[in-house]
Amino acid sequence: MILRLDRLHSHYGKSHILQGVDLQIGNGELVTLLGRNGAGKSTTLKTIAGAVRATGGKIVFGGVELQGLPSHQIASRGVCLVPEDRGIFKLLSVEENLLLGQRRGSPWSLTDIYRIFPRLQERRKNGGGQLSGGEQQMLSIGRALLNNPKLLMLDEPVEGLAPVIVEEIVAQLKEIRRAGVAVLLVEQNLEVCTQLADRHYVIEQGTIVYQGSNAQFLADDAVKDRYLSVGAS
Repeated sequence: MILRLDRLHSHYGKSHILQGVDLQIGNGELVTLLGRNGAGKSTTLKTIAGAVRATGGKIVFGGVELQGLPSHQIASRGVCLVPEDRGIFKLLSVEENLLLGQRRGSPWSLTDIYRIFPRLQERRKNGGGQLSGGEQQMLSIGRALLNNPKLLMLDEPVEGLAPVIVEEIVAQLKEIRRAGVAVLLVEQNLEVCTQLADRHYVIEQGTIVYQGSNAQFLADDAVKDRYLSVGAS
């Protein structure tokens, strides 16, 4: 088990967002966190990463409690968050963006990133601001890999992207998973989620209301309809 959340709470000011989240991820697992807008998905990722302070409960990563640690110490332990806004430095080139994320001793190299994301090699001298949305997402994921993540957290990685680019990113995430990196994925596209995930959690009003294997989730139309506003297809 690489990550365990026990009764995790967090607030934005006086707003109580996470209200006792329980979640587990095994080594090399890809797990999704699903829910409607405002349910607490992004806040869960930010709380794990230390960008939002946990106000109760435990975050145990690799056997060590993370709550209360500053975000840079959490990142140094191998927790990488790719945020929804991607965090690309638009005035730097693709290669400069990538090298900023490279950690000494990382098993991932620029050659690996360019093999997984050939579009980035083609655009390596272009500025980050010249990339399409899909290319920026690839750049953000590639930069995170160079930081040698043990847990890669992705917040809406295919939102707003063309179907052909979505397929490309799904294929790349499958390769990253095969390399043994654990992934916590927040995503609205259920087809993408069910193509990739071992297990699914659903969060509603800051609390986990469902967890199940991919097969269980696929068969449970009532859960999708009740919590995700998705009827049977």
